[in-house]
Amino acid sequence: MDRSGSAVVADHLTKLYGSVVGLNDLSVSVGPGEVRGLLGQNGSGKSTLLKSLVGLIHPTSGSVRVLGLDVQRSPMEVRRSVGYVPESPKLYEFLTATEYLDFIADVRGLSYGEKTERIERLIRALDLEGKQGDTISGYSQGMKQKVALMGAILHRPRALLLDEPLNGLDPKSARVVKELIHSLALEGVTTIFSTHILEIAEAVCDRLTILQNGRVLAEGTAQELREKAGLPGSGLEDVFLKLTGTKGVEDIVEALMR
Repeated sequence: MDRSGSAVVADHLTKLYGSVVGLNDLSVSVGPGEVRGLLGQNGSGKSTLLKSLVGLIHPTSGSVRVLGLDVQRSPMEVRRSVGYVPESPKLYEFLTATEYLDFIADVRGLSYGEKTERIERLIRALDLEGKQGDTISGYSQGMKQKVALMGAILHRPRALLLDEPLNGLDPKSARVVKELIHSLALEGVTTIFSTHILEIAEAVCDRLTILQNGRVLAEGTAQELREKAGLPGSGLEDVFLKLTGTKGVEDIVEALMR
């Protein structure tokens, strides 16, 4: 595979947590402006991969390049160009949403005019008007997720790394985020996000990568994965279960009812 024009490249990435394997000789490449979905069961390596791409985890072996930069050699430069939302964002909950975003904007080096305009626009888009002056500690999980997403895109990153970004969002906000990802892709922003919601993955992503036991199990468009699974007319859920070797839902329910 020619990776010279790729925005994100993980090459033979392995991460060990003692005797536990987080990533196992994993290689993946994502092109500029591509929206890539990461699918996999809990413990498959999705979060570990995303943390490795943003430099929060140091791989045991292998290399990672994001936007042409070696993540291990230039972690701060990578983070200046990347927006990242972890699965469970940690916010400064003693601040209001406006105060938090203002702080993030200052850290990112935005001018007063830039940060004021962008914060106001994001608050309107994600329905936080009237609540931006409340402390984050009183927010619901979905509202906290919105603030984390705002902080990730405030500086207009060239790449977005999102771990279950739609968790807790109401349908309207989830739709806004999906449309935003599409709009950013048209501007060349590369997005990689993990999700358990297969319908969203199929609707939003250009390509999908299924992980299992820290390895890439399958990769391609939704249609290519259907063909690989031998289920050309099936839903993505059936394809996922077939490729991962997961028992059918009916079998699991029957076992639970015994």
